[in-house]
Amino acid sequence: MFEFHEDKVRYFDMQYRTSKEYIIPFVSPHLNLQKSRNILEIGCAEAGVLKAFVDAGHICTGIELNQSRVEVAKSFLMKEIADGKVRIINKNIFDIDDKVFDFKFDLIILKDVIEHLPDQQIFIRELKKLLKPNGFIFFGFPPWQMPFGGHQQICKSKIAAFLPYYHILPRFLYNGLLKIFGEKKDTINELLEIKDFGISIEKFERIAKHEGYQIVEETHFFINPIYKFKFNLNIRKQAKIITKIPYFRNYLTTAVYYLIKQA
Repeated sequence: MFEFHEDKVRYFDMQYRTSKEYIIPFVSPHLNLQKSRNILEIGCAEAGVLKAFVDAGHICTGIELNQSRVEVAKSFLMKEIADGKVRIINKNIFDIDDKVFDFKFDLIILKDVIEHLPDQQIFIRELKKLLKPNGFIFFGFPPWQMPFGGHQQICKSKIAAFLPYYHILPRFLYNGLLKIFGEKKDTINELLEIKDFGISIEKFERIAKHEGYQIVEETHFFINPIYKFKFNLNIRKQAKIITKIPYFRNYLTTAVYYLIKQA
């Protein structure tokens, strides 16, 4: 596990800067963000991503299941909450529906969330109920087959945290290795859950198309934008020739950004 996983202030700042420098510029050519918008982030964690949108003048809502992360988000955004610019809801995202809100949203954000969710096709279908007619959904996620697509960097063991690709092994072998590395049961269960729900580029695009969405923008990254702040690496988009090779591209692409809307 890297130190920033425990340092909530630094983690909040990394999410904020990624949102401000990469997510907002990715969305803005398609959605006029000079005008105040209603924005929802699902799985907002400490709400660093939302903070960048709040600072840009938007009315934001964050939903997060983890109670402790909700409390941290509320402490970081105390003034914004008091001013009515943002609200943070502690709720399971599968329990949300359009009746929870007073309005629908111009933009829904899921950053590093979809790979944690079961029933992804049903979930993506249900998001339509929360969108305005011309609304957009932003997805940012690591393809499952990429070197650390299993999120094994959360492991305590340095070998387990830095060893690439072994999350792709059959479940029983992966489970066995995590035990050999000395990982706690809760960590192993979390990593096995991610293994069960990890999503590839092809699966995401197939679901989006099947559920009647149009992909209006996409970018594949060889070096994930947040790695600039985590590891001081230069951001690099994936080579175009790699992006055109189905399945193989997942192994060399550390993040993808998609913006979709109802077709």
